[in-house]
Amino acid sequence: MAQDKLTPVIGVDGCPAGWIAVIWGETLAHRLYPHFVDILAEDASVIAVDIPIGLPPLSGRVAERATRAVLGERQSSVFTVPARASFAAGDYRAACNMNLLHSEPPRKISKQCHGIFPKIREVDALMTTELQRRVHEVHPEAAFWAMNGKVPVPFAKKVRSDNHRPGLDYRRQLLRDNGFPLATLPESHYRRSDVGEDDLLDACAAAWSARRILHGLHLEFPAQEYRDEKGLRMVIKA
Repeated sequence: MAQDKLTPVIGVDGCPAGWIAVIWGETLAHRLYPHFVDILAEDASVIAVDIPIGLPPLSGRVAERATRAVLGERQSSVFTVPARASFAAGDYRAACNMNLLHSEPPRKISKQCHGIFPKIREVDALMTTELQRRVHEVHPEAAFWAMNGKVPVPFAKKVRSDNHRPGLDYRRQLLRDNGFPLATLPESHYRRSDVGEDDLLDACAAAWSARRILHGLHLEFPAQEYRDEKGLRMVIKA
């Protein structure tokens, strides 16, 4: 994919310290932001973020089901988005109880999913249908699937919660092979407790998807249109 030097795009992934963003324009850069709203102030035509946009009335969206269907062994990386009502709950138990009332069949919420509730709320509070023309939901494993000839990546990024070198290296090579200028990415000096190695790699994948979105080359999961009560389209792009 040829780089459009005149039009910067941004790929974003959540991380322990906030949001790690990869800015791909005339040069390649990365930056840590404490708040998502600060990223919106950047000069970028497309911002692609790995976070649910559009929250369903009942737990689970067609978007993640359609994405899982192509990811094979990597499908576990796509979690079920809880019902919108669950995000108003004060703690994990209350969120689970609320989701039980808003899911068919009744289901609780994983602790891992609940751990990113603050980030989902942060983005949802900002999102409007107008902003969604610029801010798009992506998923890194869907991006790597697309880079890999629409075949699931054979190695996981993490094994038993630790970085899995073969998986990380395979994904880096996919980025290189698909036109992402990874060699020009500045070295990272973030603390591991603030930004994980996989977080930065996922932000690179999101930036790759952002450029595809800019040029209308992306894929959408699902192809049909589903919207939430705010009018936000619920779709994962790659």
